Amino acid sequence: MKIFKRVYILMMLIIFCSQIVWAAPAKPVLQKVRYSQSAEQVRIVFDVNELPEYTAQLSANQDQIIIDFTNTDSSKLPMLQLNDPIVNNVQVTQVQPDKQRVVITLKKPIVSYKLFTLSNPKRIVIDIVKEFDRKYEEQIGTGLKYTSLYRSTKAGPISAYVVDLAPGSNYVIKPVLSNNAIVDLEKVQAMAERNKGIAAVNASYFALNGEIIGLLKMNGEIVSSPTIGRTALGILPDGKILFDQIDYKGTVTLPDGATIAITGVNHERGQDDLILYNNYYDNMTGTNEYGTDYIVSQDVITAIVHGNAVIPPGAVVLSAHGSNEKALSSLKVGDAIKINQTLGSVWDKTIYAIGAGPRLIKNNSVFLTSKIEEFPPDIVVGRAPRTAVGVTKDGHVLLVVVDGRQQHSMGVTLLELALLMQEFGAVDAMNLDGGGSSEMVVKGKIMNKPSDGRERSVGDALIIVPKD
Repeated sequence: MKIFKRVYILMMLIIFCSQIVWAAPAKPVLQKVRYSQSAEQVRIVFDVNELPEYTAQLSANQDQIIIDFTNTDSSKLPMLQLNDPIVNNVQVTQVQPDKQRVVITLKKPIVSYKLFTLSNPKRIVIDIVKEFDRKYEEQIGTGLKYTSLYRSTKAGPISAYVVDLAPGSNYVIKPVLSNNAIVDLEKVQAMAERNKGIAAVNASYFALNGEIIGLLKMNGEIVSSPTIGRTALGILPDGKILFDQIDYKGTVTLPDGATIAITGVNHERGQDDLILYNNYYDNMTGTNEYGTDYIVSQDVITAIVHGNAVIPPGAVVLSAHGSNEKALSSLKVGDAIKINQTLGSVWDKTIYAIGAGPRLIKNNSVFLTSKIEEFPPDIVVGRAPRTAVGVTKDGHVLLVVVDGRQQHSMGVTLLELALLMQEFGAVDAMNLDGGGSSEMVVKGKIMNKPSDGRERSVGDALIIVPKD
């Protein structure tokens, strides 16, 4: 009898354990529906015990969002009536034994929506973006206005920031160099503070060592030369703004009359290069011993060294390698040479110039020069944070930043940026460096939200400062 009881108990335990092992997991159940509202969106939250599989789509008339949950247990939830100008109600129905349908009825077509899940606690969330267009304006100085724009679009919301400098104001616009030198990088906020700028944006493309990629001219002197003719902004002594595609041409005339082309200004010396270094670069050239550096003061060779030459105040250094080193090999201390640099007859008159690109607007028409100026896809393609500069018909200068790659702002394409600049009144405009570099500072405060989540150190900035 005892053996029988033991066998019976053992069999019951086996059956009980097998039921535990093979029991099907609990089906997802929609437990509760709730919502919250803001001026920009309606958020509807579905509380669940487990995350179900789901699909979502807009109805043909775009007046309903339909979400189907599969493999779910039935649950009776009352209709949720919303007091909202966009969303009317939310209703959950059982359309099949293991399928529930959520129908969100809209009062008018929406701009966009975003559906996602959260795991702790388990929730399904839908954000319904409303149509909105909000603008804030502030006079930050005589003839100087700041505007922020927050707008819904079909792609999602965008945040834009504009500084408008009126002609004849008490301020001027000019580029400034990070740390007052090519070498190394600096944050826009620090550059604005150091130069007493009331407003500033990031400007040129740059390399990680601080070198400017493109044209830069400051106080009448060429600080960086472009390797390809790309769009630049020029500032004449009277404050007039120019836009054009600019090429650099530099030459050195030797004592025997031979002319040698300068291949770059304040750039790292490469194979067969002849690079001109001036005081905007650093205290020394940083070149290696595989070339020759000629120190030139008032068109006379004052010293010749092999690598990392000192750049004396008021002097320049011509650093030659390979074929160009051979072409200059006959030069000696005391020789007179002639250095000539030009951006063209009109642009030689500019006191400031800054290059980036592509062009956005020319003569009040959208004019994208991405292909002409050979820009790579990472700059040209898709929505991104962007920075731009433009000028209106009556001479107002516009500095513009658009946030991107963030929930509050999707960013813009180059075409969308051009159209936005037109909306702000620009008749000529160009793109500046963007992405994580895009930043605007006004009165010492960062106005936008850089997409890196923090300020990025950059090579230079465009700043607005009081007139001297």
